[in-house]
Amino acid sequence: MKRSSFAALLLFASPLFASHAHAAALDEALTCKENAHAFISDLIDRKLIDANPMRVESNSINAFWPAHGQKMTAYGFSVFAIVGFQQDDPLFRTGDGKPIAPSAYGAVVVGTQSRVQAALTAAGNNAIVHHAGPLLTAIFCQQD
Repeated sequence: MKRSSFAALLLFASPLFASHAHAAALDEALTCKENAHAFISDLIDRKLIDANPMRVESNSINAFWPAHGQKMTAYGFSVFAIVGFQQDDPLFRTGDGKPIAPSAYGAVVVGTQSRVQAALTAAGNNAIVHHAGPLLTAIFCQQD
């Protein structure tokens, strides 16, 4: 019984750890040199993410799924979701609370906070690294 449960878990999780050979790398876009509109609209134009957010948090962060069949990486980690918000921009929906910042964007990746932080530090990137869930870490750019 345990062996079949483990096999089922591996089959479910394998897409999260799939080869990055054909994945779009977001490293340069996550160096926090652009605003959320430029980051998100580029991903939409390249058909890497769905144009409509899957979720809008109360702080107005819009979360976008990768488009069907698309794979992205950030600093060697598989991208689970893309997040962003820019104030007064029709590309984004507003939540019911106070917006996190006038412009904020990033990627939620599959990896521990310590490993993601180490990869960004090695690359010389000062983006915010934040624990987002079990084995999920956000790489986040925020402009005040």
